[in-house]
This record gives sequence, structure tokens and C-alpha cells, in this order.
Amino acid sequence: MRVRLPYADRAEAGALLAEILWDMRPRDPVVLALPRGGVAVAVPVAERLRAPLDVLVTRKIGHPARPELGVGAIAEGGLLVLDYEMLDRLGLEPEDVAEVAGRERRELARRVRVYRGDRPLPDLRGRDVIVVDDGLATGGTARAALRAVRAIQAGRGRVTLAVPVAAPETVEAMLGEADTIVVPVTPENFRAVGQWYRRFDQLTDDDVLGLLAEAGRGGTDDT
Repeated sequence: MRVRLPYADRAEAGALLAEILWDMRPRDPVVLALPRGGVAVAVPVAERLRAPLDVLVTRKIGHPARPELGVGAIAEGGLLVLDYEMLDRLGLEPEDVAEVAGRERRELARRVRVYRGDRPLPDLRGRDVIVVDDGLATGGTARAALRAVRAIQAGRGRVTLAVPVAAPETVEAMLGEADTIVVPVTPENFRAVGQWYRRFDQLTDDDVLGLLAEAGRGGTDDT
């Protein structure tokens, strides 16, 4: 499949993913989007597959002095995934990022309340789960999400990671985290996800709630 980059926006990228995933004929699928940007990509996927859409909330764990530098991630259910190789290169121990992890756990809990309220995740057992994001740079949050899905699903059903664009070395590193990885293009000169979109607005909680409402999944007013 020929892909012309940059994508116009996340909706166009999601429509492309939707066609690829449709051809794979997933069994009783459920689509889980990584907020915030992954939700905009996941909406056309869920529509094409006629599948329920929900969020799976993750948070990056950043370097204590350089928050933009990810050293791990957490996902719903309390799963913490640290990049021990990165920590070692930076001369850090897991306890050095404990305070950051605590802050991110609180923010994760807040977002779960905002996006889902008291409603639990859908029952994933026996279903094909498709985890969607708007791209993969380091893959930390996607890795945490996939491991959380595996833990919840208990190995009953297939797990697919679907992203419109990714760094090739990240895709290689993610092999084994999902049964299938769907990524239409892996540019060699990958620097950041946003460079592969003409429009890459930062989404707000209200944007996410609006998208979920359009897809039939509302949130709460606790913003």
C-alpha cells in the first residue's frame, strides 16, 4: 500500500489504518485508544470495524530533570514499565524516578475519572483487542498499554498494535509485545510523530470527550 506523507491529520491516518485492519477480519474486536492523540486516530478505526471504542490511559515517566526524556511509562491497573537500559545509561536507579512516577499515577487516575468515570474497561477476554495511537517514537507508553492489555485479557484473544507511523527501530523493539503490529510506514529519518502530519494539534480532555461521545462513549463532567 502506497502512503503519501505527511498525513493531512489524525482522521486521515485513522481511515488508512481502518482499511488495513478491516482486511485482517478481527474477531469480535474492541478498539482501545491511547489518549490523547490516539483517540482521534481510533474513531474511524472503530467505525469501520463496527467495534466499541474506549480509552486505555497511559502516562510517560520522564527524567526527573528532563521531563521530555522518557524512562518508562505506567498504564491503567497500576502497571509500571521502566526502561532499565535508559536508566542505566543515565546513571539512575528506579527509586530516582519514584516521585515522578507518583505524580504520573495521580494524573493517570484523574484522566481515567474524566474519560470513563466509574465505568470499567470493556471485558477483553476472548476478544481481539486493537490498541491505537497516533505514532510511535520511543514506544514506552504503547509497551505499557500492551502489557496491561495482556494482563487483563489473560491471553484470550489476539492483541494488535496499530499506528499510522513509527520509528523503524521502535517497531523492531516492540516485536513480541503484540501478536501483530500494523504500521503503514516507518520512515528512516524519524524524529518526532508530529513531523508526519500536516495538522497535529495538541488535543485537550474536552476534545477527547467529544470524540468519545461521537463514537458513543461518553465521559464525565469531572474536568
